[in-house]
Amino acid sequence: MKQIFYFILLIAGFSSIHSCKNLLDEDGNPLLDLNQTGGLSGPRALYREITAKDTLAEYQYSGLQVTRVLTDSASITDIMYSGDRISQITFRGFLDLDGNGKLDKDSVSYSQLFNYGNNSRLQSISETRYVFRRPLPVPPSTKPGPQTLLATEKYIYALKYSAATTKLDSIIMRKGVDVPGVQFAFTEYSKTAYTYAGDNVSKVIRLYGPASGPTGEIYGAPVEKYGYEYYVYDEQISPFTLLPFTYKISRLLSTKRNDKESLILSPNNPKRWSVTDLTAHIPMPIVMSTNYAYDIQTYMTKGYGVNYIYKPQ
Repeated sequence: MKQIFYFILLIAGFSSIHSCKNLLDEDGNPLLDLNQTGGLSGPRALYREITAKDTLAEYQYSGLQVTRVLTDSASITDIMYSGDRISQITFRGFLDLDGNGKLDKDSVSYSQLFNYGNNSRLQSISETRYVFRRPLPVPPSTKPGPQTLLATEKYIYALKYSAATTKLDSIIMRKGVDVPGVQFAFTEYSKTAYTYAGDNVSKVIRLYGPASGPTGEIYGAPVEKYGYEYYVYDEQISPFTLLPFTYKISRLLSTKRNDKESLILSPNNPKRWSVTDLTAHIPMPIVMSTNYAYDIQTYMTKGYGVNYIYKPQ
């Protein structure tokens, strides 16, 4: 139940009422003013996700390709390409790894490599992640010590698609900690299953448990299980349709609890969503709802307390 209270804290932060100001992009070009009823005309790119207090994400481009994402606390995600396909994503910064709605003070660095099938669909991801920890001050000093390496983690993700619909069906993750002098082994797994209503994601179930065997593919009984549901989709355009599928998957996999953002895989926008700890004796969903704002081209510009800023493409 502790995790579900963390979700309450997170949702409370999202549900605040925010406003935004007229902005320019990094080249000085005018952006879409969310306080107006009009909007951009013609091709566009997603530029910022903002609240009144913070810029949650800023997307930087080289031509038509998003190449860098700046997020909270100066965290940086760099995106590299091989032709039109993302080949590698690296992250340096801070994440909310414990799901309490606040960024951890300990930093994280990871690199993800992406593999595609003959049909150009993303098939697998390999990741090496370094988790750093800043020790407490040692008296008489009042300053924390330098960031030191706490753990090196390795992940393998396998993506499967529905033969009937070609939509993403599931993601299976295997994780292990690389300890010097000890033979590496995968010791944890997660399984994520996706359900759709039309083209939109309607339900996500993710479970976690222990893994064993030479390749970590013997899965024990799950010890954690969470359900996310998305309801009452509109017929307007999600801002996330402007971002690459591979980047969106990377974003969902960045933390254990980021499945709450699975709505980013949908072309439309859900007016309600819920999260449920399915391991609780009596599962109690926490439900959030919103009223969206849109621009003249039917792109969503505001929802769940976040404003979306576009720029001409």
